[in-house]
Amino acid sequence: MSKAVFDQLRTLSGGALSQEQVDAGNRILGFANESVVLQFLGANNVQKMKISQYGTNLIKQFESLRLSAYDDGVGVWTIGYGTTKYPNGLKVKRGDKCTQQQAEQYLQHDLAEFVDAVNDALTTTVNQNQFDAMVSLAYNIGVTAFKNSTLVKKVNTGDKLAAANQFLLWNKAGGRVLQGLVNRRSKERALFLS
Repeated sequence: MSKAVFDQLRTLSGGALSQEQVDAGNRILGFANESVVLQFLGANNVQKMKISQYGTNLIKQFESLRLSAYDDGVGVWTIGYGTTKYPNGLKVKRGDKCTQQQAEQYLQHDLAEFVDAVNDALTTTVNQNQFDAMVSLAYNIGVTAFKNSTLVKKVNTGDKLAAANQFLLWNKAGGRVLQGLVNRRSKERALFLS
């Protein structure tokens, strides 16, 4: 049995495998292609991607730079380029200030979380523009909402047009449609389709 299959089986079983389980895995691999087995087991073999400079700049454009903490409109204190939690885990609060250099550092720290979230959610290959658009969406709506979204399900089933149309549904904050989100989703959708 290959290491990748063994590792995935061990993860699914919650720890070590018995010799009987290892032998069963080897028998299964004798009848099936390893990549099919890994897909069946839920292993994500998709190449991990990074956000491009274009994608980073797009997020910066959408988020705008704020050196003083502000309420994002739904009661979440935010600073820099949309940072809500500092790298040390503390939440941004009223009265906080930062420099432009700190804002850039916060952004890079935040981006790592959302890049990982998009990579973890994908079970299919996407192009750089699609990846950047999804990181921008995740950055704005949060990891949990992104991972549980219909958009991710549509991407993973290969229905890219239906996935693109899902961007447009994420246009509300606090239950109200916001023009800024309408504009952002339209640009993310266009990027996803390019």
